[in-house]
Formats: sequence, C-alpha cells, structure tokens
Amino acid sequence: MSLDKIIGIASTGMNAQMVRLNSTASNMANASTVGSSKETAYKAKRPVFEALLREEQLNQGSPYIGGVKVAGMVDDTAVNRKILDPGNPKADKDGFVFASNVNEVTEMVEMMAAGRSYQNNVEVVNTAKVLMTRTLELTKV
Repeated sequence: MSLDKIIGIASTGMNAQMVRLNSTASNMANASTVGSSKETAYKAKRPVFEALLREEQLNQGSPYIGGVKVAGMVDDTAVNRKILDPGNPKADKDGFVFASNVNEVTEMVEMMAAGRSYQNNVEVVNTAKVLMTRTLELTKV
C-alpha cells in the first residue's frame, strides 16, 4: 500500500470524526432550547458512517478503498420532554413547552470518542511519515 493511500484512508477517518464532533457541538449548543411542539423541538443529530469496501462506493470526496464516509445525518429518536412553563412565550395553550432530546452525558461521551478516534488517525499518518523517512534514510547509505 502506498503512502498516499495510507494518508488518504486516515484522512477519511479524520474527516468523519470532525463531522461527528461538529454534530456533537451543535447538539450541546441546542441542549437547553425548547419548542412549542414535539415537531419543532430540537432533536439531537447523529452522523451515519459507511465503510468504503467496494470500488463503486468511491467518489471524488473519498477515493480510497478502506476509508470511511459520512453517509448522512439522522435525528436521535429519544423522546422530547414535555415541561410545564406557562410563562414561556413558546408555551402551547396548556402552558407546556418541549425540551430538546439532547443528553449532555451522551454528548460528552461522543465528543471524547470522536477526539480519540481523530487522534488515532493522526497517529497513523505520523507513523507512515516516520516509516517513509526511515526508508529514505536507508537509500542514502
């Protein structure tokens, strides 16, 4: 496997983890928002990853078999809590608002896992670079 493929595969992993981290940041930013109905209340977003295993899955954005791509984003299916808050301008006729379904603990775990996965892919790139440098040094002898 050539160096450009190794770096390319690792970069698809880093890109996927950045999308994961961005969705986590968006979820955390909207954790305390409320809506006037279940439909308008914020729902946490989750990226869906797809392993690139076949030639027909490749495109210009992810040209390396063995990499990963973001297949899409889905809404978390957790229930939005109904809260009695008659003074809230978004309250319905019965005085209820609907909180986002973001769980801060889950988001922190997602954030730490995304950061760790990103670090692992950076290590792959660094290791490949060191191996190539050592190979070039052998040719100088």
